[in-house]
Amino acid sequence: MNAVQQTASESLSTPHPVLSSVTNNTPLTRVSLAFVERRINLYLRFGHPVRELRLDRWRRSAIFTPAAVFCRVRWESNDYGTTRWQLMVLQAGTPLNAVQRIAGIQPGARLVLCAEGERQVQSVLPQIDAIEAMGIDPVAVSPAYWRTLSNRLSARMPLPAYTVERHAAYLAGGVLR
Repeated sequence: MNAVQQTASESLSTPHPVLSSVTNNTPLTRVSLAFVERRINLYLRFGHPVRELRLDRWRRSAIFTPAAVFCRVRWESNDYGTTRWQLMVLQAGTPLNAVQRIAGIQPGARLVLCAEGERQVQSVLPQIDAIEAMGIDPVAVSPAYWRTLSNRLSARMPLPAYTVERHAAYLAGGVLR
């Protein structure tokens, strides 16, 4: 078997994720990701894409269904050091909601939290780690908590911790909605 036939047979036998809840007219959100050593690292900190596409050696795309929550971290540098730190918690748009245009996210998303600069990003990352340490998926965290973090960052106030009680209250409120 030559290399072309082997590649073709591997692609047929490789299972692809089934997107059973996604139809042809479901608006998907595409997030661009990249990694070039010592230059740029654009990655997902959390989120559950329905599919990831590898575009080339350095670039990937993550595909999200409507209303999916995810966190994208951007780090850039040049010959003189780090030039940009950015962390964004975003919610993929739904057909009836307005979305913000954000570079690298097509068609856009709702911005829930934006941390700019090393100090802000380094203060939010431990909050995410603490949420995961409690056994809570950051995707399931209350959007109000992410907005509170964003507001506290802007006001340069201490960041509140996300607690199990707060999460239980959010989940209980979801039953009433």
